[in-house]
Amino acid sequence: MIAKEGVPYLFATAATAALSYALWGWLVSTLPITGFLFVLYFFRDPERRSTVEPDIVVSPADGKIIKIDKIQEPDFLMTRALRISIFMSPFNVHVNRAPYTGRVLKVVHRKGGFRAAYTDLASLENENVSMLLETDRGPVLVRQIAGLVARRIVCRAKPGERLQRGDRYGIIKLGSRVDIFLPENSEPLVKPGNKVKAGETPIARLKEGKA
Repeated sequence: MIAKEGVPYLFATAATAALSYALWGWLVSTLPITGFLFVLYFFRDPERRSTVEPDIVVSPADGKIIKIDKIQEPDFLMTRALRISIFMSPFNVHVNRAPYTGRVLKVVHRKGGFRAAYTDLASLENENVSMLLETDRGPVLVRQIAGLVARRIVCRAKPGERLQRGDRYGIIKLGSRVDIFLPENSEPLVKPGNKVKAGETPIARLKEGKA
């Protein structure tokens, strides 16, 4: 399955590869064909099955856990939160999925720079899109962050929409990062260095009561 955002690129690279082959043969068309295969690989969107266990937060992105900490989130949660940061390389699946079931309260796009996504400053200064979810265990914030190469963030979710855990809701094109902010008393189920899959890998457990 291919993410719908990749369809125009797929048609364009396929047409270029076919035309190159028809006019000049295999030798000249090697590069356009390689481009087509890369687009096909990059925009892949495999099916995923989320856990049915209650209170489990699944990863919103494919990639590697690069940071787990507790910080003050001043813009949306306005309180201390558990932050889990996931770095997505150009070779990861780049479709993002809802980490938990809830109603979308806000979607906010902020312009910014394009620092390397794995740096601390990227979370503060890079272009990003924040999605705030209202859940049965309190607010959950997911932030798609552009990287050094990434220049395009897509968030399909709209305020008022209800997302189920594991639902596709967006994509970041090329290397990038996703940060998720959870109630401070949430229990992390991953460690830095762990590899995760969007919509599938449990990354935290939400607790009852106030943090």
